[in-house]
Amino acid sequence: MSRRARTDVVIVGGGVVGAACALALADAGLSVAVVEGHEPAPWQAAQPDLRVFAFAADNVQLLQRLGVWEAIMRGRAHPYRRMQVWDAAGGDDLLFDADRFGRSELGWIIENGLLVDRLWAALPAVGVDVHCPARVEGMEQDEHGVRLRLHDGRRIEATLAIAADGAESTLRQLAGIEVDRHDYHQRGVVAYVDSALPNQGTAWQRFLPGGPLALLPVAEKRSSIVWTLPEEEAQRVLQLEEAAFNRELTRAFGGRLGELQLVSKRAAFPLRRQLARHYVAGRVLALGDAAHVVHPLAGQGVNLGLRDVAALQRWLAPSAQRRGQPQLSPQRLQRWARERRSDNTIAAYSFDGINRLFSNDELHLTLARGRALGCTGKLPPLLQMFWKRAAGV
Repeated sequence: MSRRARTDVVIVGGGVVGAACALALADAGLSVAVVEGHEPAPWQAAQPDLRVFAFAADNVQLLQRLGVWEAIMRGRAHPYRRMQVWDAAGGDDLLFDADRFGRSELGWIIENGLLVDRLWAALPAVGVDVHCPARVEGMEQDEHGVRLRLHDGRRIEATLAIAADGAESTLRQLAGIEVDRHDYHQRGVVAYVDSALPNQGTAWQRFLPGGPLALLPVAEKRSSIVWTLPEEEAQRVLQLEEAAFNRELTRAFGGRLGELQLVSKRAAFPLRRQLARHYVAGRVLALGDAAHVVHPLAGQGVNLGLRDVAALQRWLAPSAQRRGQPQLSPQRLQRWARERRSDNTIAAYSFDGINRLFSNDELHLTLARGRALGCTGKLPPLLQMFWKRAAGV
C-alpha cells in the first residue's frame, strides 16, 4: 500500500454515522477514505447488541437511498407502531399512534452492531478506501486541504477531513474545535428483558424522579431497556441479584406489561450534553457525536447524526453547485454547518429541558407536568408537530 494517498474526503471514524457518511459522499461523486481504529466484529443474530436505536422515518429513507436498508431488514429490524409516554406522578398518557399519522409504523428498532455490519459491507462496492486498523496522530491543513498522519507512518491528503470519531474525537481536538459540556450525573442502564404481557409493538417511556425508563420493542414479549438513573443509583442496580433487579424494574415501570425478567447482561453509560462551538474549522468538519451529544430520552442521538449526513450529501451534491463554486467549497460547508448546528442545538436544549422538568420531585412541577402530557395528547395539531419533529418529516 502506498505510504501517501490522496482523496477528496477522508472520514475519521467508521461507526454508523461515519460509514453512512462515506456511502453518501461516494454517492455524491466524491472519492472517499475512512480511517477506523478497530474493525467491527461481524454481527451475529444469536448475540444481540445491547446498544439499539429507534430509527426515524427520514433516516430509513436515507438508508434506502444508500442501498443498505434491505440488507438491514434481512438481519433484524423491529417496527414500532405506537409510542406511549406517562409520568409516574400521575396524569393522562401521551400516545402517538401510526394510524393517526397515516403510517404503517412510527419507526424501527435496530441494533448498532447490525447497522455497522451492513454499512461496512457496502463500502467496497462504491470504492471507499478503508484504512483499518489505523489511528490519526497528527494533522496539518491549509486553505487547499488537510494532511493526516497515521500511527503507522502512512499519510492521507484530502480536500476535506470529517470528524466522525465520537464524543472524544481526536480529529476535532486536532482541528481546535472546542465543545461545551454539561454532565447530567446520570447513567443509562441498558439490557434486554422479557415481559409477561406482549409489548404491543409500542415504545414505552415512563418519567420517574431519577430519570426516564424506556422499553423499546424488539420482539412480541422482548424489549430493550434504557433506564436513566442518578450515577450512584445506576451502580447499585447494576450490582443487584437478577431477581432483585427484576422486581425493581417491574415496579419502576408500573407493572404495565406484568413482570419483567432480565434476559441479557447489563451495562451502563454516562449521560451528558456536549455541543461543539462550531462545526467547521478550515478544511475539517465535525458531525455526529463529534459535534453533538444529547440526552437519550427521546432516542434522537443517531437520528441527529444521520441528519447531518443527509444534509451534507444534499449540500455537496453536484446539483447544489452555485456560481461555479467547487463541490467542497467553504461556502457550501458553512451553509451546511449553519443549518445543522441550529437544528442540533435546539434539539439538545429541548431534551435538556424535558429531562429537568420530569427528573425531579418538586411539588409544583409534579402537579403540572402529568396534566401537560395529557393535554398535549388531546390537541392533534400539537401532537402532529411533535411527531413530525421527531420523525424528521
